[in-house]
Amino acid sequence: MTAVIFGAVVLLTAAFAFLNGFRDVSTSVALAVRTRALTPTVAVLLAALFNLIGALLSASVVVAISHTWIHLPAGTSGLSILLAGVGSACAWGLLMWWRGIPASSTHALVGGLGGAGLASLAVGGMGVGGVDRSLLFQVVLPLLLSPVVAYVGAYLAVFPATWAARYAQPNVINQRFRRSQAIAAGAVAFGHGLQDGQRVGAVLLLALAAAGYADGDSIPLWVALLSAIMMAAGTLFGGWRISYTLGYRITRIDPLRGSVSQTFSAIMLLVGAIALQWPLSTTHTVTASALGAGENQHFAVTNRKLVLEILGLWVLTPVAAAAMAFVFALALSPLNGV
Repeated sequence: MTAVIFGAVVLLTAAFAFLNGFRDVSTSVALAVRTRALTPTVAVLLAALFNLIGALLSASVVVAISHTWIHLPAGTSGLSILLAGVGSACAWGLLMWWRGIPASSTHALVGGLGGAGLASLAVGGMGVGGVDRSLLFQVVLPLLLSPVVAYVGAYLAVFPATWAARYAQPNVINQRFRRSQAIAAGAVAFGHGLQDGQRVGAVLLLALAAAGYADGDSIPLWVALLSAIMMAAGTLFGGWRISYTLGYRITRIDPLRGSVSQTFSAIMLLVGAIALQWPLSTTHTVTASALGAGENQHFAVTNRKLVLEILGLWVLTPVAAAAMAFVFALALSPLNGV
């Protein structure tokens, strides 16, 4: 039974990685397509390539992340928690994609694992260790801080950009900033691979440890390859529902503001992943920075009703994923003999 549940966890985690690329990485190129800095085909290929590279490089820190993230009970109990948590994150991600809403896969995953752990305790099993710390540092603080920093930073960064371009002709400005935006889009995709590749790899390492197939002190090559390839494959299919929301429905973006937004997003993701090792949501960072850059104009351009809806769903994401995982885990509890 352990081998069967472990195989189910691996397949579902691969599906989660695919959905992660399908939904989240499209946000890295949405603005570049909107401002015609890149064609849709080139944008998707660029995002897939840099997301693949970022996810492969993230393997170097996956072991450390898995040790400081959460702790699962051994055997089928721990595997069932993973199965329910990842399953709920996939279900919520599909629902948000269908509605065209940019929402965090990481927040859904952490919320799902927390809900599954509560269900395990409710039926007399063991819970998830360290989930309170994980919720604080991977959900609550990033949810409160990263969108604010991205919004304010992108808003303020528009001022020096417009000042530097004050004497240039509009067509020259657009041409130059489209070039820089194309580079920034690749950097955002790379930062996403570094950030989210860590979480996918950590789930697989936790599954290996719970099943007794590895001690979790080293990352097998197949784990790194599976995470990177599935995320890149998801990117190639492209979740354009969310890209359309970000590029066309939330705010109006020109090449200058698009370049500022994506450059600031890339800096936040890379600094968070490499220097600080903080888990930042690509979705939250890119969306908030686009809003900040778009707001710094002389006329109203923001769809405030849609923004409020998105903010509400951001808050709801970990709660909804936890509730679904709680139900899934209760359904799986007979497998654990409790």
